[in-house]
Amino acid sequence: MAQGAVFLDRDGTINEDTGYVSDPEDLVLLAGAPEAIKRLNQEGIKVIVVSNQSGVGRGYFTESDVRAVNERLEKLLLLDGARLDGIYYCPHRPDEGCPCRKPEVGLIERAAVEHGIDPERSFVVGDKTDDVYMAKRAGAKAVLVLTGKGAEEKEKLDKDPDFVARDILDAVTWILRDKEAK
Repeated sequence: MAQGAVFLDRDGTINEDTGYVSDPEDLVLLAGAPEAIKRLNQEGIKVIVVSNQSGVGRGYFTESDVRAVNERLEKLLLLDGARLDGIYYCPHRPDEGCPCRKPEVGLIERAAVEHGIDPERSFVVGDKTDDVYMAKRAGAKAVLVLTGKGAEEKEKLDKDPDFVARDILDAVTWILRDKEAK
């Protein structure tokens, strides 16, 4: 039986959202992010990053730049004993109609196949409406964090997330309680 996972947005959820992050040295983890991910690791829950990186499609940076930023993300997390099970991103612009660009579910579907994940037993944590809508489309539970753009994005939602969290650590605490309740 496929297990659930926690799908995390990157910018604004795990690290500071400083615009289009293209230089690995500009990546700064949010307080509590390594601890939150480590708690999921300790519970045996897969942690997958799903991120829109339209800066590639817009010509602001290359896919090599995205990979370099993601490698730094993994290294910084490992320093605190946390690890990611996968990182998936969409390099396309919003106007390209890509099925992997959030709020579409292509990234979750690909990760589900590659990691044996049941999206309906999963959670999506992010700071944007697209994260909430992707979760709902995939049948996963949606957690909106108020870090990054979360506070302003909350006002734009026409579908309620399953939980609104102060930050990623608060989100993970709720996820672990929700999983225990089952």
